[in-house]
Amino acid sequence: MKNFIYILLAASLMALSLSSCGSRESGELVGSLDRPDWKGVQPYGMIYVPPGTAHVGNSDQDISGTFIQRPKAITINGFFMDDTEITNNEYRQFIHWVRDSIAHDMMGDFNENGNIDWEIELDYADESLADLWLEESFAGKRQVNTNLYEYTYREADWDAAARARPNGRSGEGMNAFITDQSVNIYPDTLVWVRDFAYSYNEPMARSYFAHPAYDDYPIVGIDWHMARAFSYWRTTLWNTYNETLIEEFRLPTEYEFEYAARGGKENAPYPWGGPYVRNTKGCLLANFKPGRGNYPDDGGAYTVAADAYYPNDYGLYNMAGNVAEWTITQFNENAGSFIHDFNPDIRYNAKKDDPIALKRKVIRGGSWKDVSFFLQNGTRTYEYQDTTKSYVGFRNVMSYTGRSINDF
Repeated sequence: MKNFIYILLAASLMALSLSSCGSRESGELVGSLDRPDWKGVQPYGMIYVPPGTAHVGNSDQDISGTFIQRPKAITINGFFMDDTEITNNEYRQFIHWVRDSIAHDMMGDFNENGNIDWEIELDYADESLADLWLEESFAGKRQVNTNLYEYTYREADWDAAARARPNGRSGEGMNAFITDQSVNIYPDTLVWVRDFAYSYNEPMARSYFAHPAYDDYPIVGIDWHMARAFSYWRTTLWNTYNETLIEEFRLPTEYEFEYAARGGKENAPYPWGGPYVRNTKGCLLANFKPGRGNYPDDGGAYTVAADAYYPNDYGLYNMAGNVAEWTITQFNENAGSFIHDFNPDIRYNAKKDDPIALKRKVIRGGSWKDVSFFLQNGTRTYEYQDTTKSYVGFRNVMSYTGRSINDF
């Protein structure tokens, strides 16, 4: 009996010893036990938009508009969205990152930590960095050589990969469907001159992106490719400093934008509800072109700060007015007749030699220069993906990764 007790005690100690050495298998199907814990993340400056169903499209009064925006019931999965448009200063962080990368390549290993203090360590006259500026100055100020500000981002063609798998091409791996896109990411400041014939807007061309007075104003002069490059860089920046896995930052689909703009208000013509563009005190509720062109009547002759006016019920600012915003979606007049009713979207990344009609991308929200019709939630229009405008900006979204709609 005593020997049996000793044997049982020895077996217990051995089992305890094995468990302390890291063995966690029990012979049961319990799943992999080395998975990281997931509690969710909410990126800085983003608002959670819960999943739901909405009726999208133009109002019953807009008969002609129904030809390009057919009323439709859709369901959108939850996602995070920037509470404001991307601002000049936020985009400047991207510009400076690219600038520093260029300087690293020009100078090589110039200090121990690899950081560049542009005000202290380096003089603009440093010969190794001479190419960063143009040879000629203007009004005593050296001009940036914007031609150098190239950034390469990667994109995956998930649709092509999905179609290839049944055809026996899955062995190529996802790399077969990833392409690199290089784009000059410096904002086109001359849009303020080019967009308006016989109009004096040179001060905006000189100051809007450069002057700190406009730091919190929405970035403009950004084409569709530049907005996508920023989104890719933002994802890379997160992954560099965080171990927590997230979905990619990206442009919203046009119906994500409309769903978020509605703020949970069913059939509301504007993000604040409506049907009017003024409140009971007579104050305008967004930055647009009121009346017959009284631009400053709403508080801003051009754009205004990205967090101006009251947010909608989701907490999102300027989902109507200020600047229209790029979406990821290709513009197709009759898309409403064939898109899916769950997370609807249609995409095509047009090539340079494609017909110009294939280069149209949906923009939403209306801008500071538009009449109130373009501010309506159901109004859709487009710009060409390779064009820059003084009235088009963007904001990012990120798909929500969670176990249920009640996790957040």
